[in-house]
Amino acid sequence: MASLKEVKTRIASVNSTRKITSAMKMVASSKLHHAQQSIENMRPYQSRLERMTATFVAHLEGDVTSPYAVKREVKRVAIVVYSSNSSLCGAFNSNIIKVFNRKVEEYRAQGVEVVAVYPLGRKAADAARKVGFSNCPDYTALLDHPAYEPASRIAAELMQKFEAGEVDKIDLIFHHFKSVAKQVITEDVFLPVSLDIVDKKADKVEETPATGYHDNYIVEPSIEEVLERLIPKSLHLKLYTALLDSLASEHAARVVAMQVATDNADELLRQLKLTYNKTRQQAITAELLDIVGGSMQ
Repeated sequence: MASLKEVKTRIASVNSTRKITSAMKMVASSKLHHAQQSIENMRPYQSRLERMTATFVAHLEGDVTSPYAVKREVKRVAIVVYSSNSSLCGAFNSNIIKVFNRKVEEYRAQGVEVVAVYPLGRKAADAARKVGFSNCPDYTALLDHPAYEPASRIAAELMQKFEAGEVDKIDLIFHHFKSVAKQVITEDVFLPVSLDIVDKKADKVEETPATGYHDNYIVEPSIEEVLERLIPKSLHLKLYTALLDSLASEHAARVVAMQVATDNADELLRQLKLTYNKTRQQAITAELLDIVGGSMQ
């Protein structure tokens, strides 16, 4: 059995660790609050924009053409993978890296070349280098200060590569934030965009009491010209929304991980204090026996 001094030192060490995990949980909770507000404010806008695009496509006579909707034989792909810059967030990074590695292996097995990886997060960048992508761009600062403009520039670069034929497909891999306890890994196709969103036989969508919106738009100058601007805007927004989703998921995962660590520290402290008291009682008992034994001689 450990000595009193060793147990006491261990208790002090666990107490220090508990203070750190508790403080990190409070910091992550504060960041989660802001990140959750950002993604919840963004989702209705993105959803409405996608619905408008779908409605315009449904009401357009003939086939809809867009340089970002061209479907080619997939020979070259690019992957945008979202992770965190730091650790201590449970299985958040390891899960996304597993999906990324599996995706790369699947493409290589099919004879498809992964020509570029865009890691949004230091952990994703490290994982990309391990599988042979040494010239990955550095976007670590974007996670520390998320903003639409830099995310929009990344989207524009990806769109330019697709339009020029340098890549035939672009995938997004990120965590979708559902709640503090649940974040779902999502694999989505960034390009080419799918314009077959709604049934073209549906003439209009009725106004709903919940939203007060209807989809019977009057468009000027023309639906074609509006779509020409709307599709790139929705693509820029899609990449930025995925960033906000990933950030909210990261902070939620860190809150849960730090809460579990704090609870484990509390349980360990309880056991160590029990051990300390038992050891101390044994030492007192031994001293009393020595005193009694000495007095009887």
